[in-house]
Amino acid sequence: MIKIVDSVVAIDGFSSCGKSTLAKELAKELGYRFIDSGAMYRACTLYFLDNGVDINDIDAVTAALNFIHIEFQNIHGYNATILNGKNITSEIKSLRVANQVSEVATIKVVREQMVKLQQDMGKQKRIVMDGRDIGSVVFPKAQHKFFIIADVDIRVQRRHNELTTKGKTVSVQDVKKNLEHRDHIDSTRKESPLTRTPSHILIDNSYLTRGEQLMVALKHIKAKDRTLVA
Repeated sequence: MIKIVDSVVAIDGFSSCGKSTLAKELAKELGYRFIDSGAMYRACTLYFLDNGVDINDIDAVTAALNFIHIEFQNIHGYNATILNGKNITSEIKSLRVANQVSEVATIKVVREQMVKLQQDMGKQKRIVMDGRDIGSVVFPKAQHKFFIIADVDIRVQRRHNELTTKGKTVSVQDVKKNLEHRDHIDSTRKESPLTRTPSHILIDNSYLTRGEQLMVALKHIKAKDRTLVA
């Protein structure tokens, strides 16, 4: 395990770029906590869908947020998303949630609530958090910031493989349509749009293995953080 000074590692990028994979592996390598910010928005989306909350009704959304409690737990070695005491890790990966989450993430009161929770989680530092606005909005002064990209067709195939491996039936065309829809909304939304800042390190992992991607990120962290010890 590599040891560094207490810090925050922010990882941003488009959906299915492998940023969550990198975040988890970096957290393990550094001995940090992994926080999946996207899972928090998916949890909100699931709650709204299951409870008939009209996302166009701001009063209803604001009221519903008072009943949403999100936390992360390590269950049998994996990072589980817990919504109001229930493990929803599998449910929030569904296309049903994916088709709605970008719209939910554009809602100002939702973003304000999630950013506050994320910043609270980061107060103790020693975390790796991935998402869409972690290095630009949530932790703009994070010690280490990465922006992950990949070819869109490769992203589509990754996402399709993930879903089919979990027994979900969905066409490649539907997956591509969903990813392109989310890319557009995430990049153009008024509240905290997905954007790369000058201090983000860009990593294109289209043709990198997981191990190669991890080594690229660690190389940048080591070069920047002179307190590293083996």
